[in-house]
Amino acid sequence: MNSLILRLAAKRLVIAFLTLLFVAFTIFFATEMLPGDVAEVLLGQAATPEAVAGLRTAMNLDQPAFLRFIYWLGELFTGDFGVSYVNKLPIADLIGGRLANSLKLAGVTAVISVPIALALGITAAIKRGTLYDRIVSIFTISVISVPEFMVATIAVIVFAVYLGWLPALSMANEVTSIGGLLKAFAMPVITLSFVVSAQMIRMSRAAVLETLNTPYVEMALLKGASRRRMVLRHALPNALGPIVNAVALSLSYLLGGVIIVETIFNYPGIAKLMLDAVSTRDLPLIQSCAMIFCLAYLLLITIADLVAIISNPRLQ
Repeated sequence: MNSLILRLAAKRLVIAFLTLLFVAFTIFFATEMLPGDVAEVLLGQAATPEAVAGLRTAMNLDQPAFLRFIYWLGELFTGDFGVSYVNKLPIADLIGGRLANSLKLAGVTAVISVPIALALGITAAIKRGTLYDRIVSIFTISVISVPEFMVATIAVIVFAVYLGWLPALSMANEVTSIGGLLKAFAMPVITLSFVVSAQMIRMSRAAVLETLNTPYVEMALLKGASRRRMVLRHALPNALGPIVNAVALSLSYLLGGVIIVETIFNYPGIAKLMLDAVSTRDLPLIQSCAMIFCLAYLLLITIADLVAIISNPRLQ
């Protein structure tokens, strides 16, 4: 690994860190601008002004917003997410189990969707212009055009209402057997896999097509290289960076789709926890959940960029 690659990788890590700071600033002050007073919401309409003022002082809400942001940011870097306004419990305890459920859902979806999507995208690029390529393209455009809640609704109507194979709600906390585990994950995974796979197929196909149209691949074909060798030896290694970016972008799309899916199927994940926190105006919990989502997205994009830098033959 030469010095140029190390400089570019270090620069990308610094940009990621600065982006995370900017995201933290945006999340904190965006939640601060929400209408209403947290103390009044917690105490109710019958609370006296003295009680509201006392609660605001106890929760440090009477301090300037910038000082509270610095204090909150320092706690985040030490791993302390604070205490929930509503439940009076450590936020780390509230998030722990929910985050594990969301990671399970994302992991199962990735294990199923990534191999299928890459296989379809790469083979569609290799067989460009054929009936197979057109079928795959029509499928991806059709799925991309449909929002997640529509895919989830169709899945409920087909698999839960008409066929009766799967439950309409995903009770992951009540799983006691392998069959129950499959039923708990089936509907959310089906919905997320359709959406994520469509994005990944389209992006990976475009990445491989761009590589197949380069002069050195055409030269390898003219020299008598077989189509299989041309793809495996020349095209795919050079398309690795764009393919990894396609996978990372598609998986980061999970973070937005999982909010809708967890809400529709009542899946006990971190996205459902965040929506419940919004309804109760639990600001520390909202901020912590939003930071986890942004950190996961930024981590995926940063890893994709680092892989693209390291695997770039021109930099090597």
